[in-house]
Amino acid sequence: MLNKLIYCIDSINQAISSLVSWLVTLMVITMFCIVVLRYGFNIGSIAAQESITYMHGLVFMLAIAHTLKINGHVRVDILYQRLGPKGRAVVNLLGSVFLLLPVCVFIIYISWDYVATSWAYYEGSREAGGLDGVFLLKSLIPLMAFLLFLQGLSEAMKSICQLRECE
Repeated sequence: MLNKLIYCIDSINQAISSLVSWLVTLMVITMFCIVVLRYGFNIGSIAAQESITYMHGLVFMLAIAHTLKINGHVRVDILYQRLGPKGRAVVNLLGSVFLLLPVCVFIIYISWDYVATSWAYYEGSREAGGLDGVFLLKSLIPLMAFLLFLQGLSEAMKSICQLRECE
């Protein structure tokens, strides 16, 4: 049961990561086109430039959980590196339960009104000709925290499974 839940959460974040990787490619192509149009033909577009900001936000906010999944976040390795598998599992479990998961809940809680207010009047760009989806961009904050919370649960469950095997 635990392994199925771990697999399900990891699969969700892996699928999102695959989509995000294509978004990075689209972002590079879009940026290339903006530069060519701007400096080659003296054509500018605020909406196109803002689209880069939106895509950049999507990449970071949606890929953060996958980065946790592949153990890509920065750690302070003073003691962790010297620990064995069981010690690392204990540190990961305690870190997830007492640090990561509460912070994710806090981010969801604290950002909820901020995002709801933005949705209430469909907040758009402050620039003339900009994109009218700032409310969608702000929605990434609780979504990021939720995806990170799920991945934190998965990592905690992996640690529990590893501790059970070590005993």
